[in-house]
Amino acid sequence: MRQTDLVIDRMGAWFHGRRLPCAIGRGGIARDKREGDGATPAGVHGIVGMLYRPDRIAAAALPDWAVPIGPSDLWSDDPRDEDYNLMVRAPHRWSHERLRRPDPLYDLVLLTDWNWPQAEPGRGSAIFLHRWRAPRRGTAGCIAFAPRDLLWIAWRIRHSTRVIVRG
Repeated sequence: MRQTDLVIDRMGAWFHGRRLPCAIGRGGIARDKREGDGATPAGVHGIVGMLYRPDRIAAAALPDWAVPIGPSDLWSDDPRDEDYNLMVRAPHRWSHERLRRPDPLYDLVLLTDWNWPQAEPGRGSAIFLHRWRAPRRGTAGCIAFAPRDLLWIAWRIRHSTRVIVRG
């Protein structure tokens, strides 16, 4: 392991020598991730993007490679969709998740390469790092942090940063 690795387990996260509390999927950590199981997939994942709400976070508060979330931005979570596990735009006829949520969970999102870019239908979509709903409250499979910690992570990730989920 490297200092630049973000290591996740059931107890929390380690990154740059700091222990950070986090929330994982309500289904725990799974070696055989499936769409809708509520689990966080075990393994090594890359961070492939950063999205943010420009009406809630100033661009200057983030690294210059962060991409704003627009009002019609969605994420396809329907295994039947040819764009499964990809960002799509409204209107979209398949099942999807709105990226521009009314709550603050997706104000800042780090995208992982879980089942991406060539998604295998049913293996699960959209394992994000995002803001938590409440401390340690389970997610739908994503990894969630306190807002301050997520921003701290966002400034320290590099192209080589890996998210290592120990299961």
